[in-house]
Amino acid sequence: MWTTDTEEKARAIIQDFTSRGLKLATAESCTGGLIAGALTGIAGSSSVVDRGFVTYSNEAKVEMLGVNPATLAAHGAVSRETAMEMARGAVLRSAADIAIAVTGIAGPGGGSAEKPVGLVHLAAAARDGAMIHREMRYGDLGRPAVRLATVHTALDLVAELAHAP
Repeated sequence: MWTTDTEEKARAIIQDFTSRGLKLATAESCTGGLIAGALTGIAGSSSVVDRGFVTYSNEAKVEMLGVNPATLAAHGAVSRETAMEMARGAVLRSAADIAIAVTGIAGPGGGSAEKPVGLVHLAAAARDGAMIHREMRYGDLGRPAVRLATVHTALDLVAELAHAP
């Protein structure tokens, strides 16, 4: 399922986090655990990956990650605000130094003019409070391609936050 690029990105994160003694958590909606799967496919990942939250429903986002129901009501599940709350919640509910969160519309249906298929919000949060957000508009590439592109962007975001000043 993974491309060589996916494996290389995941391997680099596992090696970097291992050498620095860092832990990672994932909070996934539209990818359904694929980010955690890419990371745990690398030997030695057990010393880095603390846990993964698959929070596909709004109820799971609230119960497992502490996303505020008012955020979901005001902005929707696929939003910058929700992704950031997911990432913060994953850090707070784990032993992770950094957490990555994704929420989006992989398709083929479910999109709208405001939130089209291929829209994904990603957020990475560090225990020290640092955060990074990305809004990606991959387009209607098909569900597998949107999910794989999201995994790649998520791995890039983790590496970026881990090396932020």
